[in-house]
Amino acid sequence: MSSEGEQNQDCLGWAARDVSGYLSPYKFGRRAVGNDDVSLKITHCGVCYADVVCTRNKFGNSKYPVVPGHEIVGVVKEVGSNVDGFKGGDVVGVGTYVNSCRDCDNCNRDLQVHCSKGSVFTFDAIDVDGTITKGGYSTYTVVHQRYCFMIPKDYPAALAAPLLCAGITVYSPMIRHKMNQAGKSLGVIGLGGLGHLAVKFGKAFGLNVTVFSTSMSKKEEALIKLGADKFVISSDQQQMTALANSLDFIIDTAAGDHPFDPYMSLLKTGGALVLVGAPSEIKLSPGSLIRGMKSISGSATGGIKETQEMLNLCATRKIYPEIEVIPIQYINEALERLIKKDVKYRFVIDIENSLK
Repeated sequence: MSSEGEQNQDCLGWAARDVSGYLSPYKFGRRAVGNDDVSLKITHCGVCYADVVCTRNKFGNSKYPVVPGHEIVGVVKEVGSNVDGFKGGDVVGVGTYVNSCRDCDNCNRDLQVHCSKGSVFTFDAIDVDGTITKGGYSTYTVVHQRYCFMIPKDYPAALAAPLLCAGITVYSPMIRHKMNQAGKSLGVIGLGGLGHLAVKFGKAFGLNVTVFSTSMSKKEEALIKLGADKFVISSDQQQMTALANSLDFIIDTAAGDHPFDPYMSLLKTGGALVLVGAPSEIKLSPGSLIRGMKSISGSATGGIKETQEMLNLCATRKIYPEIEVIPIQYINEALERLIKKDVKYRFVIDIENSLK
């Protein structure tokens, strides 16, 4: 790949320079548009907990300066000579990865996010040309056409952003476990950026949805605003016991440590709990799995085909995330609020009108 664009420091972003995670303006270069590339002027970028993790070096491998952001929506301004799916003016999304080997079994099965050679994350990763990827807290980006998604016409760009990580993260395991069949019962642990979208997909699919939370303050939101059927305080043994063996599927979006055995007891025979949050450990009794043939598994975001299907479905069924739009200048406060879970339910940066 050409790296000529690296010489031209014409991309303005916001970056963290050290483990404080504090973001401030930063100029850098993007690569020149190759034959298979799409260049897009970024209009919006969703804020994900991954942005906190990488800017603050939580995993010990951050490559500063870090320009975060992997829920990117923008308008195509230039395409390479081989690009046939996109043209100037199209509204396009970019999600959590911007490259993969395109050759392994997983890539061939539309599981690019699980590329056996490692998918290239949208920011703070090493791309095939040796450069460090920089994310959507920036004015524009250049991405291979294969990793771009068409945002359906009339779907608001700001609302599309959270779908590219939070949305696909809950949609993918729901589809894999056939939880798009009306009448089934879904449990959702945690009502944040991911959880609220799991509830919305569940209701769109005609499921009976129960929300589990540690906070009574979420009750009205869950039942009235999001339309969940039941709301349960997970520490209330009586409420939990009343739901024994009643759920087909549980999607666990909680990031904090919590017990698993009480939730496993709520699953029907053959039921599954899928983990999309990241607690520090999973502890459960083997009997929780053995009795009732239950299973626990994990899930990341989804493949390219599946992500486009989700975007199309959200447009058709009018499934919209609940967002708070912010200017880039507010990002440090927004990340602090995200850590405190003080957002309903996803921040989206208005890049177009604030990053100048």
